[in-house]
This record gives sequence, C-alpha cells and structure tokens, in this order.
Amino acid sequence: MGKPLEGIKVVEVAMWAFVPACGGMLADLGADVIKVEPPSGDPLRGLQIGNLNDGAGRRIDYSWESYNRGKRSITLDLKQESGRAVLMKLLASADVFLTNLLPPARRAMAIDAATIRAAFPGIIYASGSALGPKGPEADKGGYDAITFWSRGGISSALTEADAALPVGPPGPAFGDTLSGSMLAGAICAAIARRALTGEAGEVDVSLLGSAMWSMQRYICQATADNVQKFPRPSGPPFNVLVGTYRTSDGRFLALCMLQADKYWAPFCEVAGRPDLAADPRFADAPARRENAQACWAEVTALFASRTLAEWREILARQDGQWDVVKDVGEMRDDPQALANGYLKHVDYGDGSEIPMVGVPMVFDGEPLGSTRSPELGADSDAILESLGYDEDAIIDLKVQGVVF
Repeated sequence: MGKPLEGIKVVEVAMWAFVPACGGMLADLGADVIKVEPPSGDPLRGLQIGNLNDGAGRRIDYSWESYNRGKRSITLDLKQESGRAVLMKLLASADVFLTNLLPPARRAMAIDAATIRAAFPGIIYASGSALGPKGPEADKGGYDAITFWSRGGISSALTEADAALPVGPPGPAFGDTLSGSMLAGAICAAIARRALTGEAGEVDVSLLGSAMWSMQRYICQATADNVQKFPRPSGPPFNVLVGTYRTSDGRFLALCMLQADKYWAPFCEVAGRPDLAADPRFADAPARRENAQACWAEVTALFASRTLAEWREILARQDGQWDVVKDVGEMRDDPQALANGYLKHVDYGDGSEIPMVGVPMVFDGEPLGSTRSPELGADSDAILESLGYDEDAIIDLKVQGVVF
C-alpha cells in the first residue's frame, strides 16, 4: 500500500525550521515536495548549532536533515521575473503552495495568496506565520524561542518565581517542529476538504497560536479567573502517586497514577511497605491529603532507598502508570522507539546511514519511510526539464543567475 499523500505535489518557498519541518512531514507522508531555494540556499544550511561532526568526522547538520527530509531542491531567484515565471510553471500542476516568507516579501514578489489563487484557483495556499494572518503585527516575523516559547507563555509557566532568568527551550526548533506538525495537519484537512467539496482555500498556522493551543488549560483558567500567572507547584502533592522521585543512583521516575485509591495498596505491597497502606493516616485519598507532608516524606524516602534498576523490576509488578525520566541519548536504545520506527537510520547516499526521528504516524501497522535531505539545487535541471525547458533555456537561466 502506498503512502497517504502520494500524488500530492507541494511547492515550498520557505526557510529556517517551522514551515520546512511541515514540508518534511508532508514528504514522509508521500507528497512530492519541491523546495524552492534562493541561489544562496536556505540560511539554515549554514547555521551551526553546537558540534555537528559525527563519529566519522563528517559535518552532519541534523536540523537541516530532519526538517528537509525527502524533498527535491531547485534554486530560483524569485526577485527576478524569469525566476517567478519558473515558479508559476511549477504551481500550475501543484496542489499546495507552502511558504513562510513575510507578507511584504510575498507581495513584492507577487506570490501572495490573492495573486497565486487568482492564477490557480484550485491550489491550497498554506502559510506559517509568527503571530497569525490578522492584527497589527501580522507582517512581523518571529522564531520559536521568542514567539512560541516566550510570548506564548510557556517559558513563564516553567520558571520558578525566584529564578534569575526564565527557562529556555529544551532544544533547537522545539516550537517550530510542533507548529510545523500543526500546519501539516491543517494542509491535510484542506486537501480533504478540496476532495470532498472541490473548494480549495488558504490555511495559516502561527507560532503564537500553536503555543497557545499547547498552553490552553492555563490560558483559559487565567482568563476566567483574571490571573496573570499560576505559581509553580511546591510542597507535597495531594496525590503522592503523581510526581517525580529520585532513586538511590540519582535517576528519576515519573508516576502518574491518577486513580490513587485503586493503586495505593498494590504499590505499597510490591514496594515492600504494606504498612503504609495499613497506616490510618494514609488509608485513603482524603487521609493522604490530610497528611500530605508525612506521606510524601515516606514515599520520597522509599524511592531513594533503591536503584533505578530495582524500581523497574518492582513497579513492573503492579498496574499503576509510571516511567523513567530518560536522557535524549537513551532514546537510541528504547525498544518501543525502535520497534515502531520512531528512531530509524536513513541512507545518507555515501554508503553510510544517519539517525532520523520518524514522523510519529503508523499506517496499517507500518512506520513511514524517510530519505535524506537534498543538496542545494540537486534537482534543478530535472525539474526544469519536466517543465519543458530545454538545455539552452536551462543554461540561459543559469547565466542570468536565476538558477544555481
């Protein structure tokens, strides 16, 4: 069985991470994603974050590889009329136009929604924005660290009241990849609407909107209660079976046993402390809430008395929900990640493979395959030939500097 978006053609005029991550997801889903880059390339190609050398001494940019997987690359100078003419030929057979260029730049290049959809009424015009398509800041740009993470309320919610600085993002493009996934979902919905009704249209997903969706529980409560910020939880939890505990070897276990009375006695039994369940102070949820400090101290000390390996074996003998707080480097050996194709190794084209996280969608029991990202302009000639340009015309475009 083929991939779900096979036969769908996407033309992407985008850079950095947010919208390219969306394009990479669509490519994994089977779409033919043609990435249009300026002759200098997407600036993400040259951005170095940390040590990018792998064990073989190669410079592997995993940001670039992750967000541009499976695409074809053509270089076009869209500031030149002949470059825009090539783009129009590409769009004539496209299903989706995908972009994150700022609205003023799109208008200047005549690739704004009104212009593109007037020429191609059946195309889906999809944009990723910083702050949404309306409002006084609609033309403003943004990045995930400032627009998603900071302005969206996430950093503040994670920061202790007496912290010297707000908590930063956990890694590169954290908000970009989440927002890109949201945009990919919107595009799939637009494809379905067009198939059902014949109506194409415009879709936009913003970094700010995605952050607010992620933080909706707190935002709604704060709006209803007229509260600016909820304090970070401190002190003993009412339910000691929901929380994080340190083991004797310095690791952490996360518990989320929301049905406290269902799991309390079995947990105490397998942990070798049936006396805790028998103690009247801890007999049921109301009693444990009344004696939260004492109960929390007992459970904290209990977890601190054994290693992570011991707790793995103990907790596996009861039905309550728990898991290990893992480091990113441990995911390479996670049996569930490997079995479901969440982490895979992709052919790099030189006889070696590189690790890549798969799109977390499983169709008919099988994970989606991936291929590596394209070199700059790797497919320019082939794409131009498919549009009817002969060798002389392609050379002329290169002489003009339209194509690299």
